[in-house]
This record gives sequence, structure tokens and C-alpha cells, in this order.
Amino acid sequence: MEKVGVLVVCYGSRGAAMVDAFSRSQNYSTEIYVADKQRNPFNLEKAKEHAVVPDLDAEKICKFAKKYEKRIDFGIVGPEKPIINGVRDVVEKETGIPIICPTQEYAIEGSKVAQRRLFHKVAPGVNPSFRVFDPKGYSTVNEVKRDVNAWLDKLNDQVAVKPDRPVAGKGVGVWGDHFNTREQLFEHFLSNYEHGPVIVEEKIEGEESSFQAFCDGKHMVPLPETRDYKRAFDGDKGPNTGGMGSYKDVGDWLPFMTSADKEKEVQIVNKVFKRLRGRGSNPGLRGIPFYDAFIHTGRGPKILENNSRPGDPEILNLLPILKDDFVDLCFKILDGNLTRVEFEKRATVVTYKAPPNYGGFKNVFPQRVDSVDADKPVDLSGAYRLAKKYGDKIRIYPGSIEQGDDGRTYALGSRTVCAVGIGEDIERAREISLEGLRAVKGGSLWFRTDIASREHIEKSVEHMKRLRNQ
Repeated sequence: MEKVGVLVVCYGSRGAAMVDAFSRSQNYSTEIYVADKQRNPFNLEKAKEHAVVPDLDAEKICKFAKKYEKRIDFGIVGPEKPIINGVRDVVEKETGIPIICPTQEYAIEGSKVAQRRLFHKVAPGVNPSFRVFDPKGYSTVNEVKRDVNAWLDKLNDQVAVKPDRPVAGKGVGVWGDHFNTREQLFEHFLSNYEHGPVIVEEKIEGEESSFQAFCDGKHMVPLPETRDYKRAFDGDKGPNTGGMGSYKDVGDWLPFMTSADKEKEVQIVNKVFKRLRGRGSNPGLRGIPFYDAFIHTGRGPKILENNSRPGDPEILNLLPILKDDFVDLCFKILDGNLTRVEFEKRATVVTYKAPPNYGGFKNVFPQRVDSVDADKPVDLSGAYRLAKKYGDKIRIYPGSIEQGDDGRTYALGSRTVCAVGIGEDIERAREISLEGLRAVKGGSLWFRTDIASREHIEKSVEHMKRLRNQ
């Protein structure tokens, strides 16, 4: 088989899933060069060469890539930070390696304010009402509070508060979920305002979904829909996280959606794509420049935000059931001839385990933070043994976890490990995912037990029925 060298810029389980997809290539003998945030045990095992770049600095990643430039055919980037900081621009300028991710100019994830203004120009009807409060426009905190209060009066306090800059999904606060008084709202507002502009936008009632699309600069190819679970605890309680899990149905949309909902999403993102692409082709967009959070209402979907990279956990629902060879797919992206992507008709459920102090929940759940077993090694062997039982119906992807000098693995500060269950329906995929997580021992890790549960999905379906009938 033809030998292909691939650079993968990694952080967490998303990176491990990409490494796994490349290593399962049937058409190529892949050599994988990993620039990783830590010593992820999965990546260490699979990589031809592995480098730890704790801050994912673009120049340091470039230095690693340049060392193996003659062996690497292309690279791909998962995490948002290096994309926003222009890792593709740096590597392509200093080496002959083409990179699959948007250039810095088209990493529109870098500013929620710029996104809102772009959506307002391209598809104003799906943009929530919003106002931007920029510290540069105010001399005192009292001045900005006055204007925020006036805006809250107009929207009857039913708002979402979002920082301009990305903070891994954790900076958004919603009335009725994260705060119930203006005092609490201002506390959240000011914690973001001290770092830059803040958006206060109308709160939209509905059900959320995640839209992702591969792009070669000329074509945008939508992927099957997924549902993310941002809140920390069962019942959608607690603070926002980077995502505690997600699910995908057998088909291309979710149980509470219709084919028309999916088509409307495609139309909206296509408008944004065509605006950014201009005439012909724009290679600056190649990768997954569109990973959009939508909320479905009785009057159709509204767009909440756009990310310029693969979702975590949402891409984990898709890569294990990709029918196309991932190397071939990447070559098509680079060649500008990607017109379709095929997936197996199976459901998938992703569930994460996290360490006791994940998310800084000290005041919410102190016993987790103070757990006496938190520093013990995490044992993944039982979860890996399940592969013998389930074969390609399960994937175990280590995330924020590090292999120590003693050969054992230890949880770090973020989501430690995920299990991807794959089945003929959501319920079966969920059972496999949860069995995989329960087989992971040590570290006092915890997880949500209600992700993709029948009760949660039925609640979403009934909610959408009520909204459509209003």
C-alpha cells in the first residue's frame, strides 16, 4: 500500500478519534505525526512520532512539522486555539505541508461579535436580537450597567450573555438556567466584560442541535446531525461544560427534527459559506469551518454560534462510522473535489467521564472535588477489553489524561475519557457507551447517566410538538 504521512494537531478525545480514523485506513499505510497537548496514551501508541506542545503554540507545532516535513503529506487540526492563532498560516508558510483547517482569516470562531454581525448581514431572520457591550465604549461600570438594564427591560430579562472570545463553551450564561436575578446576571456579565466585549441577546426557546460540514473551499458537504449535552449534571443541571456527551440517530437528523429542519440549516449555512467563499473557490475555508449550534423553534431554526473546527464531542459520533477512507477524504478536501461523505446507517452515543474537580464545581458538588481517590491512576484496560465483546461497536478515546513515567495513566483537569457506543438504534448505542465508561476504573471519575436516554429524547420531541402547535 502507498505510504502516507499525516500530521495531527491534538487535544483530547477529538484528536484521538482523528488518529484512530487515520490508523484504520484500508487504502494507505499511514504514518501519524502527533503534536499533542499532553502524553495521551492512545496517541503515543499510534504515532510514528509524538511531541508534547502544552500550549499548542503555532510556532512550536511548526517546528515539529518542519522536522518531519519530507515524510508528512498533509496535516489536520482539531482544537480551536491553534486554528484561531493561525497555525495553518504559519506551517504552510514555513513548510511545504498543506493543512486542513481554516486560515486565521476564516477562523470566525475567534469572535462571537463578528459572527453575529456576519449572520445579521447574511441571514438576519435566523439571528436572535442582540446588543454588543464593548468596554471601549464606556468610562465606568455604572454606565454599562445602565445600558444593559435598558436592554434587559426591552427583552423582559429573557436573555443569554456571551463573551466575545471563545472559552470552550463555558462562558455562556442563560436567564433561568445560570442566573435568576439581575444581580446574578451582572456578576456573570462582569466576569466576561473585564476581558472584552460581551453580547446580550434574546433567549430563544427550543431544542438545540449541532450542524457540521466538511469543506474543500469550493464545496460544503453537510454531515449528519448530532445533539450535544453542555450542562454538567443529569437533568441538564449545573454549569456549562465543554460537552458531557452527544448522540446521533440512524439517519441524518435527530428525533425531534424534521427533514425540513435539516434542509433549512443547510440553506442558512450555505448562505454564510457563499458569502465567505466569494466567487469560485476559497481554499482558506477548507476543513470544518462550519460547526454550528442551532436552536429549533416553532418558526424554524435560529443560529446560536459558529465554530471553525470539528466538534468535541460531536465529531466523535461520526468518525467511527465513516464509510469513506479518512485519508482519501482529506486528499479530496485538498484537491477541491469533495462532493459527498458517506456514513454507516447506525446510531452513536458518546459519553464522557470527568475528574472530580472538572469545571471548577467546588461550590456545587464539593465531595467530588475532595475525593480521596482523585490522584489514583485511571485503568482503561477493562474498557479496551470490551472491544473483544463488541468489536467495531465501541471506541474508547482517552482525552485529558496523561501517561506517566511509570507507564500508568492519570487524569488531568478536563474530560478524561469517552466511550462511543455504536448500535442499530440510539438506545442500544447508549447501553454500549455506558458499559464502556463503567469499565473505566480509578481517578474518582464521574459522568452523566441520562445522555441520549429515552426520557430525555421524548421530552425534546414533545417540546418541539408544543412549539410547532403554538
